[in-house]
Amino acid sequence: MYPDRVVSGMRPTGALHLGHYHGAIKNWVRIQSEIESLFFVADWHALTTHYDEVETIEKNAWEMVIDWLAAGIDPEKATIFIQSRVLEHAELTLLMSMSTPLSWLERVPTYKDQIQKLAHKDLTTYGFLGYPLMMAADVLVYRANKVPVGEDQLPHMEIMRELARRFNYMYGREKGFDEKAQASAKKLGNKQARAFMELRTDYQEKGNTESLGKAKAMLDQAGSLSTSDRELLYGYLLGSRKQILAEPQALLTEASRLPGLDGAKMSKSYGNTIALRDDKETIARKIRTMQTDPARVKRTDPGDPEKCPVWLFHVVYSDDETKEWVQQGCRSAGIGCIQCKQPIIDAVIRELEPMQERAQQYVAKPALVREIVEYGCEKARKLAGETMRDVREAMGLGYSGK
Repeated sequence: MYPDRVVSGMRPTGALHLGHYHGAIKNWVRIQSEIESLFFVADWHALTTHYDEVETIEKNAWEMVIDWLAAGIDPEKATIFIQSRVLEHAELTLLMSMSTPLSWLERVPTYKDQIQKLAHKDLTTYGFLGYPLMMAADVLVYRANKVPVGEDQLPHMEIMRELARRFNYMYGREKGFDEKAQASAKKLGNKQARAFMELRTDYQEKGNTESLGKAKAMLDQAGSLSTSDRELLYGYLLGSRKQILAEPQALLTEASRLPGLDGAKMSKSYGNTIALRDDKETIARKIRTMQTDPARVKRTDPGDPEKCPVWLFHVVYSDDETKEWVQQGCRSAGIGCIQCKQPIIDAVIRELEPMQERAQQYVAKPALVREIVEYGCEKARKLAGETMRDVREAMGLGYSGK
């Protein structure tokens, strides 16, 4: 029952690359024109795995913001801020940790997976175990109802919803809740109130989701209700208590199909990236040395584009005519791998050139970048503060001074 809002963040662990752009930022640029959006530098999250490598976090944070702006994130449309400058993130993480079962955190799939992948680091820390909780707080503190994620992050979305549900159930049990909800329903008018109650009964007793949808629409369209009334009636409709924290839904995004230069996932830790600010010569050199179909030992050997990482770049960057040229030329050995790579080199340089020009403009104006972030932090603190007032009150911490 809160306004549509998107929240997403990114850890400042190094130079942004094409994988970041096609996997997240390009989608953010589109979303910011469709729905209220908040994008944050997740510097506290960087500490969960890089707690002993703090020297570059601040520098990486500012460089990342510049890359976002250069890629098209518009501060007039989206709120850009730094996580650690909005202390409400930490407060909500702490308060939710009081009632979060340890087993919920241990069962997150990426917990054991990351411990194995980063075996060279000691990740048996409180901070790393609790990072899904902080990730949930990052979203719940803004009552965001949509989070752009790939399918691999759906388990994180599920735990966010479970945490919000558990919090609402434990702390939304205000005295006289049912009576207050029924009083709010009367503000719909007698006929509408009766219809709402019938829809609620049909949903709760028979599980009729159509009735749930109609009741939600009724509340959305009711101009006679205050935000508080809507929150109350939404919780009443779902059979829960007062909705203090909104349950976010996944805004599924297509996973980036761009591999790294070696065919594996593009990642700074693998040393296989094309950075957004690589110069033309570096881009050309990197792509020319990309791994290709291992069956093409000699120039005259036919190949299979489906087994070549370069083909996945053609899928993203090339038109149908070029793709057909690649398919025929590779399979017949009519073209060599260097020839095949040239259209990709041209396309990547063409895509990154305007971004790099914009990036240099922001590099030359660091005060402007800081001003954009400070404005975003102020706005984020205000939104988060509204949520935390309700959270503190619900948990018996909203001291009135009496």
